[in-house]
Amino acid sequence: MLETFPLAEVRMVRRSIGEVEISGLGMGCWAIGGPHARQGSPVGWGVIDDGESVRALRRAYELGVTFFDTADVYGCGHSEKLIAEALGDVRDEIVIASKAGYTYVEETREAPGENGDPEYIRWACDESLRRLNTDRIDLYQFHLGGYDLAKADEVLAVFEELVAAGKARAIGWSTDDPERAAVFAKSPHCKAIQQHFNVFGGNADVLALCEERGLASIVRGPLGMGLLTGKFTADSTLPADDVRHGWDFRTGDQAESLRRLEAIRDVLTSDGRTLAQGALGWLWGRSEAFVPIPGFKTVAQVEENAGALRHGPLTSAQLAQIVDILQ
Repeated sequence: MLETFPLAEVRMVRRSIGEVEISGLGMGCWAIGGPHARQGSPVGWGVIDDGESVRALRRAYELGVTFFDTADVYGCGHSEKLIAEALGDVRDEIVIASKAGYTYVEETREAPGENGDPEYIRWACDESLRRLNTDRIDLYQFHLGGYDLAKADEVLAVFEELVAAGKARAIGWSTDDPERAAVFAKSPHCKAIQQHFNVFGGNADVLALCEERGLASIVRGPLGMGLLTGKFTADSTLPADDVRHGWDFRTGDQAESLRRLEAIRDVLTSDGRTLAQGALGWLWGRSEAFVPIPGFKTVAQVEENAGALRHGPLTSAQLAQIVDILQ
């Protein structure tokens, strides 16, 4: 087990979603949903241990993490149920984000497609509230990042309706497209845009929109789906029920990412950080809007990620050094 540290120390990095203060690090709860599939292809992260997931969620809270990001499709409802089980007794002390837009069947763990119709979003919200055992979702996000832009205002309207009904406190869109993000950003109830970003890249225009509008930029993939943790080598393989099972660490894009990671290893691990902690510190140094939400399956992973809060952001000099190396 990694070293623990006083709760006060983890409050060095703080962020906000609107007027609500949260920890600068959130927990991404996709992996703990367990295996599920879309049209025969895995969209989960392989086998999980529910007991370990509950302990990990609780450990994150003990270490000062107050923001938990999930979606109804993660494990076809299973991730939301685990959050309720692990953190139900501290519900008013945490901020829960969930999403809607992908269809799913709880009983079969199948996630067959997409649906952004208003009636579906209303139904999905009620189902998430049931599984989370709560009366509101603190941040409710549209999950379909490439949804038809012509229908985006219709989607925004139903999310606004859910705010008016008290079922959602704030709304956002999980999208890497600045034009789509701007549709939600015009709403006073939009407090965050979720986007993919890490030390290897992301959409700077979406980040700029968040910074200009005072929105949180919730970061999915902050550790490159595990690539930035240092746990993979050229010989690594992943099981068939893992969404990453097709990765090629010898000749594919992942091989190039491992090469680039090795080049910046010394900078990321400065001041006693692990690689993962350095990658999270890079995000905090890059923008005060960023709220990284690394995934996890174990208590040990939670402890390592939460340890980044103790170290805080990389310095501007360290960020510049990484830019020079990766050019």
